[in-house]
Amino acid sequence: MQNPGFIPSDILDDLSSRFLINLPEGEKSDPIRLFFQIELAHWFYLDFHRKENPKLRQCGMKEFAKQIVRHIPRYSPMLIDFDVHYEKWREYKMSVPTYGAILLNDDLTKVLLVQSYFEKTSWGFPKGKVNEDEDPLRCAIREVSS
Repeated sequence: MQNPGFIPSDILDDLSSRFLINLPEGEKSDPIRLFFQIELAHWFYLDFHRKENPKLRQCGMKEFAKQIVRHIPRYSPMLIDFDVHYEKWREYKMSVPTYGAILLNDDLTKVLLVQSYFEKTSWGFPKGKVNEDEDPLRCAIREVSS
């Protein structure tokens, strides 16, 4: 498929096959669940593809999601109401609790802070969204142990 955006088609193909193509049918047909998978693909793009090739353009989630939805024929009809789907996902995402931990060095003189993804001037303790049916303690451990 022709790629009218800035992410090369081969990278979109890789991300599609890793995160979107083989989803269970229920996830493919639910825009909110689909956007969570697109978000995972976005993080992978930023953490791996851009690390390997810093010339690739950094982009926000919305811009990335539009490109990947446009790239996959099954999802391209979502472009008609893309902003509505995206905003519903963002609203839902804001309602999902986050868990994390305060990490200190051995002599308690330093603390780990991470930069907010959405607010580049905001810093806080490492944390992340709880997965469906995940115990909050397991979520906190997952978020701070990588």
